[in-house]
Amino acid sequence: MPIDDAAQASRTDPLAQLTLDQLRRRTSVKWRTHPEDVLPLWVAEMDVPLAPAIADALHAAVDLGDTGYATGQGYAEALAEFAAERWGWNGLDVSRTALVPDVMLGVVEVLRLITRPGDAVVVCSPVYPPFYAFVTHDAREIVEAPLGPAGRIDPAALEDAFKRARHGGRGAALLMSNPHNPTGVVHTRQELETVAELARRHGVRVVADEIHAPIVLPGAVFTPYLSVPGAENAFALSSASKAWNLSGLKAALAVAGPQAADELRRLPEEVSHGPSHLGVMAHTAAFRDGGGWLDEVIAGLAANRDLLGNLVAEHLPGVHHLRPEGTYLAWLDCTALGLHEEEPLDGPGIASDLAGPARMFLDHARVALTSGHVFGTGGAGRVRLNFATSPAVLREALSRMGLALRGTRT
Repeated sequence: MPIDDAAQASRTDPLAQLTLDQLRRRTSVKWRTHPEDVLPLWVAEMDVPLAPAIADALHAAVDLGDTGYATGQGYAEALAEFAAERWGWNGLDVSRTALVPDVMLGVVEVLRLITRPGDAVVVCSPVYPPFYAFVTHDAREIVEAPLGPAGRIDPAALEDAFKRARHGGRGAALLMSNPHNPTGVVHTRQELETVAELARRHGVRVVADEIHAPIVLPGAVFTPYLSVPGAENAFALSSASKAWNLSGLKAALAVAGPQAADELRRLPEEVSHGPSHLGVMAHTAAFRDGGGWLDEVIAGLAANRDLLGNLVAEHLPGVHHLRPEGTYLAWLDCTALGLHEEEPLDGPGIASDLAGPARMFLDHARVALTSGHVFGTGGAGRVRLNFATSPAVLREALSRMGLALRGTRT
């Protein structure tokens, strides 16, 4: 069925303000990887216009020709204010922050401060694929601690992974996704306190990727990892990239706990040369002035979360939908469909191929999803779906997927 662009554009929800024709004029990876007949619900880009506060800041900079090198602490101050207002956390000390090019490059630089080549990095699989790629490319070994059946951290699996990571006395770190990508789980304070206690007991340092932290949906509460007891020697990485759709404007912050401040000061000066000055301006404006726009986006995402649950039940019988608490990513278990037996030649973290259900839905439904196998153990037979799009696109995509599934069964 055709997508009703007119109805889509008439809504006030930022997720429904752009027509499909407008979106297809974008030149980012989401809209240029596949042919025009494909609905792209894969990579973490939102189908929204730029928040007005950010657009105003960028236009003012361009008008002034203010396109030099980034400097100052305005970004860190804006994040600290946001954390206090949104999360009730007043412990973000601007003096314990450092500007980094983006969250993943910041993760690599922080891991270099606290581990050495050959050390272990624990991840809770299935997890964001670049965790595997960036860690292994930097000569560290991945040790998996699989999530439990509900997609939450399993303390027993985590402790076992810590023991394996520390085998022989080598150094180890936990690279944690908070909220978790791809399951959409928002870790509770109690869960994070358990992580901190286990990490302290086994001598494991924690690095928390909190890039999705501003996107917490109704029913859940975000807890900054550095705010829990026992996390004083940990690090967190944050940016406005996901919540305000700023992936193309590079800038992020590394934040150290009180006991890790001296280590952060050893970060090479050249690391801070990577972020874009315009990126710093955009992220600062997002945290400082973009809260109202973010609230509108979260309301739209909450409605889409409910819509997606209904559409999965209607069109994809046999598919288990793990209802996300945060992010705009849904984790769909398609193992009951029997489509996960064809495994690609690549492995976790390498998204150059599609497996099972993702391949079928692309070929037969013309809907692009992220293949679960790249998320590590627990990912085979699953797909990740980005629901940060208009309700019209979401309905069309799930309808296509249902038709394709019925076609494969007949």
